Amino acid sequence: MLDTSYRVEIPGGIELEAQVVGPVPRFLAFSIDFMIRSVMLLVVGIASIPFGELGAGFWFIFWFFIEWFYPVIFEVFWRGQTPGKKTLGLSVVQDDLTPVTFGTSLVRNLLRTADFLPFFYLFGLITMVSNARFQRLGDLAAGTLVISIRETAKPAEVTEVSALAPPTSLLRTEQTALVDFLHRSQHLSKPRQEELASILDEVTHSASDNRVEKLHRIGAWFLGVR
Repeated sequence: MLDTSYRVEIPGGIELEAQVVGPVPRFLAFSIDFMIRSVMLLVVGIASIPFGELGAGFWFIFWFFIEWFYPVIFEVFWRGQTPGKKTLGLSVVQDDLTPVTFGTSLVRNLLRTADFLPFFYLFGLITMVSNARFQRLGDLAAGTLVISIRETAKPAEVTEVSALAPPTSLLRTEQTALVDFLHRSQHLSKPRQEELASILDEVTHSASDNRVEKLHRIGAWFLGVR
């Protein structure tokens, strides 16, 4: 299965998680921004006609600014979102999930020219589907990601789960996996829960009839439920 989860551990042992975004929503967001830029250029172009060559020169300057700095300004000053990205619930961040800076945003957008080659972002599309984080060339060079920031479902309540100490010591990643399993179980079907829980049978020493319940109880123990 394709897993779009992206995790990074920051100082203090705190783990952050986000969902990276694939080509389709990014293309839709780009289309919205493209239409907005086109309307802006059309309006300025019509307004510049009475000024002749001076108006034409101003239009080309405005086109250059819109083409290269429209996404940069929005990404830096509007939480990593252009109007198109905001509409689709997307945001550009650095690969440590911190807000994008002017320098990183400028690099990723300047390299759109390379992504555009040889025809309408074909190279960028190939690059995106070739790596697990869906990064185009500009993202790889700048160290940025496009993530979803739509409101996610709330974690499951664990107050009614009786805690159970693990039968053996577990690594931090294993502890995190058990806690995540507890929180997300309510969004998984029973067969899927059984499938995932069976992977940890050797760790939890669970029988086939109670492995899911045992994972829930161990996850609650790591959350401090007593």
